[in-house]
Amino acid sequence: MGGLLLVNPRSGRGSPTGEELAGEARALGIETHLLREGEDPADIARSAKAADALGMAGGDGSLAAVAEVAIERGAKFVCIPFGTRNHFARDLGLDRNDPIGALRAFGGAERQIDVGRAAGRLFLNNVSLGLYARLVHRRERHRRRREVFARMRAWAIVLTHRETLGITIDGKPVESRLVLVANNAYALDLPSIGARERLDEGKLHVYVPDGDPPERSGECFVVDAATGRLEAAIDGEPDVLKTPIEFRIEPRALGVLLPPRDRG
Repeated sequence: MGGLLLVNPRSGRGSPTGEELAGEARALGIETHLLREGEDPADIARSAKAADALGMAGGDGSLAAVAEVAIERGAKFVCIPFGTRNHFARDLGLDRNDPIGALRAFGGAERQIDVGRAAGRLFLNNVSLGLYARLVHRRERHRRRREVFARMRAWAIVLTHRETLGITIDGKPVESRLVLVANNAYALDLPSIGARERLDEGKLHVYVPDGDPPERSGECFVVDAATGRLEAAIDGEPDVLKTPIEFRIEPRALGVLLPPRDRG
């Protein structure tokens, strides 16, 4: 096995620890870097000139930065599920509870999958605008407080916010408090997110729960707002995007390596 694995030791559920996962990777001959506070995983990945496979062990929000470097360099990407929900790993068919087993993807079988772009920024799962994005932003602001309190406070703020987004999609007004732009189709029951059957359909899916239509698909969409900016959650991470926002799909742009047992 070869390549470079970046490990976020602050992710995970405690077992294995980041140090233990790194040790298992090194035993397999995989160069490993434990991320320190403030380090940018994309910068570390770009510095590894000889690696033909770049892996990230972390939550959903940390994967896209390394995946983008893999695309830039023509390298392969390895996803090691090491976060709380690990939605992307689930949709790849990985065992979300077995990060050590996922290390066998280095040198494994390749699968070509789609990636999405929001104003140029790569996303692997989805981009939320409105209700859920506001929740993520509020939760991030209160993250240093107790987790349960932060969640309750964030939900309380969001549920009392009744205003719609006041946006247009491809020039047509949309009145909704929530818009979800997904890289491939979800089995979706908003606000819950199900799994994706495919990651290579070559289409974005836009979900507007109280819209007409509530779902649309295509290769490119433009979302605009009179405010000039929208709070967003990109793969679960808070961001603010200037409008208009162009969303587009890049079909089969990312080569992902999977352990032998996950072929197909």
